[in-house]
Amino acid sequence: MAKATKKQALGRGLSALLKDPANDIKSASDKNADKVVGNIVELELESIEVNPFQPRTSFNEESLRELASSIKELGVIQPITVRKLEFNKYQLVSGERRYRASKMVGLETIPAYIRIANDQESLEMALVENIQRQDLDPIEIALSYHRLIEEIEVTQEELSERVGKNRSTIANYLRLLRLDPIIQTGMRDGFIGMGHGRALINIDDLSDQLDIYQKILTDNLSVRETEALVRELKNPRDKSAPKKPEIPPFAKKAKKELSDILETPVNVKVTKSGKGQLVVSFKNEKEFDRILRVIKSEK
Repeated sequence: MAKATKKQALGRGLSALLKDPANDIKSASDKNADKVVGNIVELELESIEVNPFQPRTSFNEESLRELASSIKELGVIQPITVRKLEFNKYQLVSGERRYRASKMVGLETIPAYIRIANDQESLEMALVENIQRQDLDPIEIALSYHRLIEEIEVTQEELSERVGKNRSTIANYLRLLRLDPIIQTGMRDGFIGMGHGRALINIDDLSDQLDIYQKILTDNLSVRETEALVRELKNPRDKSAPKKPEIPPFAKKAKKELSDILETPVNVKVTKSGKGQLVVSFKNEKEFDRILRVIKSEK
């Protein structure tokens, strides 16, 4: 939780910088431009317009509502990209679904990467330098690789040479972006490591991904144990084996409500007889104390 707050605070600070008309940043050579290039900025949605040349004109309403629900619960995990048109005016480059879904749930701001005039070289330098940092989580690294490929328009081979990493390493990071957003958030918050994420990528169905993710948290599974679970799911040895008891609707509803209230993953276990357990995840003593205070306050 603390890491997310720190990033949002940084985004708000940069947003204030961009609202200074006396020092408007118009190009990469302007004062303070280096603070914006390659960083995440919190922008007001009303200051962003869609790209009139966007080739995609129709959006699946159901998938948009699902994305809106995810954003309402977890926030915008992958920032959008915009280009600066004029003072406090921007145009979407990528991320229109995230933009639309954010408006749908009533958000006022959205995390964004800003492209400014002649910033190509500066952006590449900022992103490559960012990747070399030691404190980045796997999803942050994956997003930086993704931006370099999409915005600088390089292949994975060319990117491999520029950042000094094997192409297979880059590919493994990029594949993490196919994980369910909840799992990506869990990785960013330190609940699971990259090894767990790489194992979960092999599962196509997102609901199955989430089921194993919850089991990792509940049973504190190692990467090897997770890989074994994934193999078993993809190649069950006994297809006639009984299915695990289905979680009843009331428990599913309570699971989501508790997760929202406690701001941490909550898992439900049920037996054939209908008995069950609620398992609340925490990553350290500080997190445990916070959850305990929340529970006491709800009495």
